[in-house]
Amino acid sequence: MTEGNSPLLLGPLLRYVDQTSAAVWVETATPAEVTVSVDGRDHTGPTFTVHGHHYALVDVDGLEAGGSFPYTVALDGVQVWPPPDSPYPPSRIRTVRDDDRHRLAFGSCRTTAPHDAENNRTHGPDMLRAMTHRLVGTDDTEWPTLVLLLGDQVYADETSDAMQEFIAKRRDINEPPGEELLDFDEYAYLYRLAWIDPDTRWLLSTLPTAMIFDDHDIRDDWNTSDVWRRQMQETSWWQHRIVSGLGSYWVYQHIGNLSRDERADDPVWREVTAKGRDGDAGEVLDEFAATADAKPATYRWSFHRDLGRTRLLMVDSRAARELEEHPRQMLDAAEADWLDGVLTGEVDHLLFGTSLPFLLPMGLHHIEAWNEAVAEGAWGRHAAQTAERIRQAIDLEHWAAFQDSFQRVGRAIVDVARGGRGSAPETVVFLSGDVHHSYLADVRLKTQSRVVQAVCSPIRNPMPRWARWLSAMSVRGLTKPVGMLASRTAHVRKPPFRWSISAGPWFDNTIAVLDIAGRRADVRWHTADVDGDDPPAMRVLKSVRLS
Repeated sequence: MTEGNSPLLLGPLLRYVDQTSAAVWVETATPAEVTVSVDGRDHTGPTFTVHGHHYALVDVDGLEAGGSFPYTVALDGVQVWPPPDSPYPPSRIRTVRDDDRHRLAFGSCRTTAPHDAENNRTHGPDMLRAMTHRLVGTDDTEWPTLVLLLGDQVYADETSDAMQEFIAKRRDINEPPGEELLDFDEYAYLYRLAWIDPDTRWLLSTLPTAMIFDDHDIRDDWNTSDVWRRQMQETSWWQHRIVSGLGSYWVYQHIGNLSRDERADDPVWREVTAKGRDGDAGEVLDEFAATADAKPATYRWSFHRDLGRTRLLMVDSRAARELEEHPRQMLDAAEADWLDGVLTGEVDHLLFGTSLPFLLPMGLHHIEAWNEAVAEGAWGRHAAQTAERIRQAIDLEHWAAFQDSFQRVGRAIVDVARGGRGSAPETVVFLSGDVHHSYLADVRLKTQSRVVQAVCSPIRNPMPRWARWLSAMSVRGLTKPVGMLASRTAHVRKPPFRWSISAGPWFDNTIAVLDIAGRRADVRWHTADVDGDDPPAMRVLKSVRLS
């Protein structure tokens, strides 16, 4: 699980990067002073401890915009990265350019499995591994500016043999929650399994990442409905799971999304790091996570980042849900107000990252909207109970199933595209994953902005053959008449615009790349071919000019 007996358990992960600064995340075996050496300067920071696990996020500043800087990591003065005899190029920090040229890779849904011939046959090629082998042979000026990991980076409910072996050594795997995760220690091991293989480890040490969760980071159908939440809360183990899941997400994924100033303003960061390298902030993080789950408005997981004239929004479509109120909301009031404030024009490109597709195939959109209305009582109590069972059985819980939120965001997008919130962007692009197939949807609006939904999923978790047929039916419009009729009978409001699938679907494991050059934007989807246990070889599935 580690490089020999190295005290560096996991990482380094290159996280937040802007024109002049960067943040490097590590997990260590013991408390330590962590030093990141870049461009002749040392940047240091102490570890903090959560439930006996040790972490650091070291800030690097004073860099030149658009530069490329190799770096090393030392613990208590002893270099631990890169490992001896590494076959990879030096890990490096590449700061954001000033010329509005950016390359963003994005995707979601990655299971952890070995890269042997058998697992490549069942799971397909790992697109992060494929990207590593592509980058190693290219000049770093061609590398992505940023990688967006749009959910399901770990699967807490569908565990691998290695994860189950670890769980079985700690507790009775025949008792609930069985082979699923229970506590922080198990989450820590799960992240290590996901990020420790050498190809992925080098990639994450070299490309900056921005991350947001989806349901499997916690559990399938997480926060589908108020009924679902009550069912989970009746179990003996759910409270431990949600507290551990959110706490570990904060450590492993969320804090690296934030700039140094944003972390300084985060009361959780201040309280956790105030414990020092020899204290343990486990109780602090547990209390925070329990409150964040019970009262979503107390903490915002969403964030935004400006890359020159491109604005990136990363929007939480899981933890911020308000399920007890009517109408239900995808985003609580505080999160919705925050989103409304950053959903503006005056940029060349507005990118809306959210794990769940905002725009499903039109027929499926209508079916989800109908299901929400019936589950909320549009056809009476007995129909509502049946609709709830259908909702949970086939995952009818995307933005379309939160119609009030969908309508609000949709109207705001129209306002942006028509120049009502500053000069209209050239493109408005929804970036999503979750659905285990990829496609492009075009919005039909007579505006300056081209509005599209770009979905890329999975990175490594292919959909079963039978499910591909059903998904292809919905994408190709065969469900549209049924969906429209159903939504009308439940008196669902019409969407603020129409859209259609213009490319796809593709069911391969994929990673997508969005290229931005001034007001020009292009998107392309890559898959990979793999022979036995050889490294996967990337190839382009589809390329589309957006502007």
